[in-house]
Amino acid sequence: MIVAGIGCRANVDTESVVEAIEAALAAAGMVPAALAALATVPEKAGEAAIVDAAHRLDVTLVVADAAALAEAAARCMTESAHSFAATGTPSAAEAAALAAAGPQSRLLGPRIALGSVTCALAVSGDMP
Repeated sequence: MIVAGIGCRANVDTESVVEAIEAALAAAGMVPAALAALATVPEKAGEAAIVDAAHRLDVTLVVADAAALAEAAARCMTESAHSFAATGTPSAAEAAALAAAGPQSRLLGPRIALGSVTCALAVSGDMP
């Protein structure tokens, strides 16, 4: 299972979120059809662009819970002071992706930043 974790500034547009996801997938050599879910942190659960992007891509939106985010934080590849101050995670996108993909998941690479959106891809532990 491939999960795209999303972080963003407030009030971004849906197209920006979709573009960041597509860029992350392309960088990993994957097509949008490989995506199983979007994930985000509780602070971004109501962000319209993230909700709309999940609908547009026809995938489930997972809001990672605090315990899963805390566990995933140690496996993040990047650190952002802004993310830590806002969400308590070193990278909202990376931690959300890892949390949603499960405790044995791993990142496919560090998050990408495209404008006001960050996206990280995680794969569940049962995938090569």
